Amino acid sequence: MISRLELLNVLDNLLKPNEVKDYCPNGLQVEGKLRIKTIVTGVTASQRLIDAAIEHQADAILVHHGYFWKGEPAVVTGMKQRRLKALLTNDINLYAYHLPIDIHPELGNNAQLGSLLGLVNSQPLTDIAPNGIVFKATLAEPVTQQALTEKISQVLGRTPLVEGDSNKLIQHVAWCSGGGQGFIDQAAAAGMDAFISGEVSEQTIHSAREQDIHYFACGHHATERYGAKAVGDYLARELGLDVRFIDIDNPA
Repeated sequence: MISRLELLNVLDNLLKPNEVKDYCPNGLQVEGKLRIKTIVTGVTASQRLIDAAIEHQADAILVHHGYFWKGEPAVVTGMKQRRLKALLTNDINLYAYHLPIDIHPELGNNAQLGSLLGLVNSQPLTDIAPNGIVFKATLAEPVTQQALTEKISQVLGRTPLVEGDSNKLIQHVAWCSGGGQGFIDQAAAAGMDAFISGEVSEQTIHSAREQDIHYFACGHHATERYGAKAVGDYLARELGLDVRFIDIDNPA
């Protein structure tokens, strides 16, 4: 077992939240029991994930998407009240790390996504803050749009929305998990052949067409299943904790 504060220190030392400016508090968001043995990890601290953690008698939950985002209503009513009540009633700690889980060089969403897709020798695309929010890699051999689409579909279990010239080969690839579609312009400026992200906006398609870059929208949830899981696996391996990743499916 580990104490609530000891686990917070381990996570902060690993993910370094003080080095990034974020849209929410990173770290311990809801205080629960003092001693922690069983942890449930997931993408978002939804009611379904909380219910699953209660069922598994978890002492803590670790997620990428937690609570208390900038601009959200401060009142504790409705959905927020029900979520917080479930955590507090069951004495469950909630740890949440947003950008720190995106950008970690080994365990982060971007690093894990690149590894799963076979994008080896990846590194952050320079001059974009925070460092690691966009990754890039060069394929050993160029591939077709269809081949990369099939690889993504196989790995993520869903077919991406694809825009771009199907006759143009792909060798230089950049990516940002989740809602990172806005970085397509920086990827194009850096000479990338393709950009992979989770979501797509109306203007993303025009950017892809007018800058002659392939774009793959693979799903916010689908591209961010892996960071929190990797951090949980680290905790299990290094601290001997009982950690279980629970995937609450989300088509978005």
